[in-house]
Amino acid sequence: MDNSKRPLILISNDDGYHYNGIRSLIKVAQRHGDVFVAAPAIHQSGKSSAITLDAPVRAHLVEQREGFTAYEIMGTPADCVKLAISQLMPDRRPDLVLAGINHGYNMGISSLYSGTMACAYEGIMHGVPAVAFSYGVFTRDADTSLCEPLVEQVLERVLDKGLPRDICLNVNIPPLTDGPVHGLKVTVSDLGRWVNEWEKREHPMGGDYYWMTGEYEMLDENDDTTDMYWLRRHYATVTPCHIDQTDHATLGAIGDLLL
Repeated sequence: MDNSKRPLILISNDDGYHYNGIRSLIKVAQRHGDVFVAAPAIHQSGKSSAITLDAPVRAHLVEQREGFTAYEIMGTPADCVKLAISQLMPDRRPDLVLAGINHGYNMGISSLYSGTMACAYEGIMHGVPAVAFSYGVFTRDADTSLCEPLVEQVLERVLDKGLPRDICLNVNIPPLTDGPVHGLKVTVSDLGRWVNEWEKREHPMGGDYYWMTGEYEMLDENDDTTDMYWLRRHYATVTPCHIDQTDHATLGAIGDLLL
């Protein structure tokens, strides 16, 4: 294939450049296009769409060769995608943004806190189609290579068919150590909630401190439209997401209430 015609794929994550997940994503993406990586230099999970306003953001070139460039960035996941598109990729805009593969799910309302999803949201805010991938194994040494066939399946379809404007995909993959997924389901995000979120502890130097923990509580375990329902049944899930937070259905009702 003529390299000038190969799609340019921008990859980022929130775990950091040295995690297995992003390495698997890079491996798959390189079979389909030129790859530009802009990933956090340190772990940035749970940062959502936070951006750096009170400090300079530094970018360190890690590797550059034909069809591949990689930067480590001292910033948030959102910083990484913003900086890549506006400063580090001056000659060509990406054709696709990929995020992940995250070590751990970004399902249900957890996606609101996700730095992985922030990368995808930044992509569509810049007019670039985007897909975020997450894997249901939270350990740093998770074998994300098991996810690669499914990532390739989704990537091939998106590159071939495209995505609706201003829509990104949130793909979650269940643990694969016991075998392949049963299939792929298009779902909505589960609207459960986190409970028992903080554990109070006593600091050895005196005084109390709090450590975030928590348990996820589904509101309806029998709702077969949600990502949680199908992930628990060993299916991979795809949830189309957008950044318009307006509740259009209630605009009239709120107008009647306030105006």
